[in-house]
Amino acid sequence: MRHLSIIVLLTAICFSAMGQKSDAILGQWANSTGEAHIEISKRGSKYYGKIAWLKEPAENGRPKTDLKNPNSSLRTKPILGLELLKDFVFDDGKWVDGSIYDPKSGKTYSCTMTLKENGQLSMRGYIGISLVGRSEIWKRVK
Repeated sequence: MRHLSIIVLLTAICFSAMGQKSDAILGQWANSTGEAHIEISKRGSKYYGKIAWLKEPAENGRPKTDLKNPNSSLRTKPILGLELLKDFVFDDGKWVDGSIYDPKSGKTYSCTMTLKENGQLSMRGYIGISLVGRSEIWKRVK
């Protein structure tokens, strides 16, 4: 019985540590250019990110909108508050199987995210396989 209690305790500790690590990306991140802050949150077991701050939120006195969106009905939607990151799941130390939307081009890419030892978030957007893509580093907003 004592061995069973120890196994249950160790299992609970492992799952607790895994949950803490999987949620390590929650919060606000500055993109690589510093033009935007993205708020990463969790809904259910998946991770999402939306634009929470823009260096230049307006153009000609009006809020910037998603002008490059391939869906013409969404082109009037404000950039501020726009969801860029969708459907990421935590797997083996990475956030995978998600997508990232680029409002500058109107394109959506497959994406993986990795939290580096220095606390920076490595983003890898790609088409097809991750070898064909672009990486950038995001920094946590304090």
